[in-house]
Amino acid sequence: MPFPDLIHPALAAYTSGVVLPDDFASFWQSTLHEARTAGGEVVVTPAATTLCAVEVLDVTFPGFGGHPVKGWLTLPRQRAGRLPLLVQYIGYGGGRGLPHENLHWAASGFAHFKMDTRGQGSVWSVGDTPDPVGAGVSFPGFMTRGVLDKDGYYYRRVFTDGVRAIDAMLTQDCIDPDRIALCGGSQGGGITLAVGGIDPRVSAILPDVPFLCDFPRALQMAAQNPYLEILRYLAQHRDHKARVMQTLAYFDGVNFARIAKAKALFSVALMDDVCPPSTVYGAFNAYGGDKTMVEYEFNNHEGGQAFQEQKQMDWLCTLFGLR
Repeated sequence: MPFPDLIHPALAAYTSGVVLPDDFASFWQSTLHEARTAGGEVVVTPAATTLCAVEVLDVTFPGFGGHPVKGWLTLPRQRAGRLPLLVQYIGYGGGRGLPHENLHWAASGFAHFKMDTRGQGSVWSVGDTPDPVGAGVSFPGFMTRGVLDKDGYYYRRVFTDGVRAIDAMLTQDCIDPDRIALCGGSQGGGITLAVGGIDPRVSAILPDVPFLCDFPRALQMAAQNPYLEILRYLAQHRDHKARVMQTLAYFDGVNFARIAKAKALFSVALMDDVCPPSTVYGAFNAYGGDKTMVEYEFNNHEGGQAFQEQKQMDWLCTLFGLR
């Protein structure tokens, strides 16, 4: 297939035109305060597995609104002292999966927490967390749920869940609060950028082919879902564009990147027609902390897969002193 977007040198020079709302920081501060005030209990129980080298714990923690959110906490069974934490967020449509999946982080010496995404988990991996909040008129999928109001938008709840997952993990004695990292691909990469931008406790982020970045550019360039959900909504609601774009600015990875300070290892696929590479570079070039980009020139949205996982493990193990 041909390259669907900008190519170098124009790609590396691309600057997003997304505007940071004046009340962006206060909106997220009040959102997190509201969620923490709602309270709720962190419940941790052993998962039934045949695994011997790692321990898997079934975690339920209070997310946005105090709503219960699920996740798997996987730990090396033989451990001494506090462990660095790697929180993983999931791609669009997926859930936390089964407890025997994604063992490489625990096997490398990390506490690995894989957070469920509320309302998702029926497309390519199973989930266990409902979203109890209604959203009004929307196109099928999650991208336009509550999109006319930043307070009611679906990703306000998801990004808040992402921060509250860290809150929950820090109640566990085995976690080192000074070594917290986040990772995720596609939607998970977008959540990683958001949480890394608004939570100063995060030391490192690893957004892989991140979604939810540079919405104005993505709506012009993306050839595949999920961005097309927004286009199809606007094709019917022709008078809603201004309100939709105003809401999306509060959830755009470019704006979270502008306020982020954690060290970052990005990846981008240059033939990606789901998350166009210019949207990834829009967030990368706006990023406020130390940053590195890894490119996969001939890949679509699958990106680097195991190749990128190896780079991530090498990078984060070195950063956190595990090698």
